[in-house]
Amino acid sequence: MRYKVSIDINAPLDEVITRFDNPEKMKEWMVGLMSFETIEGEPGQVGSKARLVFQMGKRNLEMIETITVRDLPARFDGYYEAKGVYNEVGNAFEAIDEHTTRHTSTQLFKFKGGMKIIGWLFPKMFKKQSMKYLEDFKAFVERDYKA
Repeated sequence: MRYKVSIDINAPLDEVITRFDNPEKMKEWMVGLMSFETIEGEPGQVGSKARLVFQMGKRNLEMIETITVRDLPARFDGYYEAKGVYNEVGNAFEAIDEHTTRHTSTQLFKFKGGMKIIGWLFPKMFKKQSMKYLEDFKAFVERDYKA
């Protein structure tokens, strides 16, 4: 399953990137994120790996993030592996004008085992969650940004 979602953020590109490129702040906008731990390499750099643990309802979901592209402010890509799910994420940032930045996220999901059924039955659920993360990030940036 592949899709793209975008959102316009009312802040300049450099402000958006400053907030995006700070893993210590992820818990402030990524609902459910309980921990982010670098397990290999330099945080946020190509080849680095991190363990992310999310609270999803009554269960925890652990995934491993691997950074594949770091060309900020233009791009930041990686892939995430969890039980039964592989997710490639591409983040692109574009200045619309001096006060507005477009954040576009491309997603590619591959499923194994029982997760194939979930991906097939509920594809809109994944797109909705991706859009929720963009909306929460937008709110985080706009709350902290002072023009």
